[in-house]
This record gives sequence, C-alpha cells and structure tokens, in this order.
Amino acid sequence: MSATPDQPTKQVLLAAPRGYCAGVDRAVVTVEKALDLYGAPVYVRKQIVHNKHVVQTLERRGAIFVEETDEVPEGATVIFSAHGVAPVVHEEARQLSLRTIDATCPLVTKVHREAIRFADDDYDILLIGHEGHEEVVGTSGEAPDHITLVDGPDDVENVTVRDPDKVVWLSQTTLSVDETMETVRRLREKFPSLQDPPSDDICYATQNRQLAVKQMAAECDLMIVVGSRNSSNSVRLVEVALEHGSRAGHLVDFADEIDESWLDGVTTVGVTSGASVPEILVRGVLDYLGERGYADVRPVIAAEETLTFSLPTEIRRDLKAAGMSDKMTHDASFASSLR
Repeated sequence: MSATPDQPTKQVLLAAPRGYCAGVDRAVVTVEKALDLYGAPVYVRKQIVHNKHVVQTLERRGAIFVEETDEVPEGATVIFSAHGVAPVVHEEARQLSLRTIDATCPLVTKVHREAIRFADDDYDILLIGHEGHEEVVGTSGEAPDHITLVDGPDDVENVTVRDPDKVVWLSQTTLSVDETMETVRRLREKFPSLQDPPSDDICYATQNRQLAVKQMAAECDLMIVVGSRNSSNSVRLVEVALEHGSRAGHLVDFADEIDESWLDGVTTVGVTSGASVPEILVRGVLDYLGERGYADVRPVIAAEETLTFSLPTEIRRDLKAAGMSDKMTHDASFASSLR
C-alpha cells in the first residue's frame, strides 16, 4: 500500500553486520564444547560474554558463572571469559590446581601482547578505556607499573608520564571509534611524540557495527539496539546513533522491554545488536515491530565479515583425543535456543 501524507509508510532499517563477532562465537562454543567433553559443571570466571540470554542458556546446560577464581572448587575446570584476565588470575588458578581454558578473544590477546612489549621497552602506556571494565582490568594487569588509564577525552588533562618522548597509546577493543580518536587527538596535543599501536586496537566488529549505525542513524526516528547494559560495545551503539542523527535511541535485552510509547509518531525504526547478541533476540524485536505495522524491513549493509577464530588449544586437543569435531559450530541444543 502506498503511503499518504496522513499515513507515512512505517519501515525498519536493519543494520548489517550486527550481532555475534568471531571472538564471541569462539567463546560461547568453547563453553559448549567444554560441557560436552568434561560434563557439568564447568565453571566460567565472569560472564563468558556480556549477554543475559547467552549466560542463562549456558547455565541451563550446566555452566556455573563465578566472579572470582577462588569460588571454583580445587581441581575443577574453569574457563576465562572473552574479555581476558590479568596474569595474577592465571597464578590463582595454578595455586588451586584448576584446569584452565582461556577463551580470551584473540584481538584482546593482541592488546595484551602489545602492553607487554611496550612495557619491556620501558614505555609509558596510555590505555584508553573505561574504569572497571573487565578487559581494561585484564590488560592493565599485564604491566601495572607502566599503564595509565585514560577514560575518555576529558581525562587527558589528568595524565602525566615520565618521559613525553617515550609514550604510546593502546585501547579497549569495544570503544566508540570517534571518541577514541578524539582522545588520541588530545593526547597528541599534550604529548606530540605519542606513538600509535602497531595496528588498530578497536576490533573490526565494533567498528563495523558502528559504521552501519552511522549510515542509517539520520534516517531513524528511533534506534533500538539489542544488547545488555554491561556490554560496552552495545552501549556505544546507542551513543553513536544519537550522535549521528537518530531522534531517539534505546538499549534492550529482549523485545518485551520495548515501551510501546517509544513508537508514537515514529515512521522509521533502526534495529541493530551488539557483538555478543544472538540473532534470535533481534528477530524477537522485528516480530514485535511487525505486529505494530513495521513490516517493511530494509537492510543497511556497511561491511561483510568472514573472520573466524580457532577454538582454544586445550579444547582442540581434547576434542581430537575424544574423536569429536573441533569445528566452530554450536551443538543442536544450544543452537535451537538461538533460532
């Protein structure tokens, strides 16, 4: 039906890429395969990824999520989350004779290695990130005497270094690209010799999801981002949408968190999801919108993603010994919860 001046066509702009990135997929499959190999319970330090639905689904299969290593029974299996841990956590696990499986995203591991290398060369490392975020805690733990946290552009004025000619910046992988570059710009004004990391620290998935939102935001009366509130990259997507022209933006874990009043006077709704969000949750939002007249769904494609990561060494070794597949696929029971 064609639109009239009184009845504009309602539509959804659906971001692509969205949802699971390679690091999240690897981490979730790691927990699934560990449960297949070793049986329940398998302990996971912190949330394996920052998404309520994923955590709840894995808990039903027998994963037990703990905050600290000393909550894991001596000799048990513990998986470290995708966000990475500091060396002290590995030492704690050794003291408890735990079987450890490190599901840290390889892109986070890259930042850890950069921190170690620059610390070995006696650089002051300015780590751009959010205070208390698990990834920042893990990276800082690699070189605590060399790393200073810079929590956004406004924090730059508080930064001091030993030698302004020997300073480098690194960053949390899930930040706003624009805010990070503004922080770097201000740091470079203060420290002209500031060195860049060998490669971009902000992960490809974070950048691609932000790029899609930037492309569609100006057309959107409302942006709905599916993701959990402790997911840094999901929170950033709402901020990016508002910064680039969306009239309103909200973060929801599930479709039933949408307030119908948000749709008052709204013609175009943008929909995307954070990098730790299974597609079933996005489909729930699309169904909700479709029932309220937003049946026209138009994809906005910003990039194509093909990157995959191998499972952790310990899992691949034990799967091979057990004659089981080490392919990056979800088991049937878990996959059905994501459909």
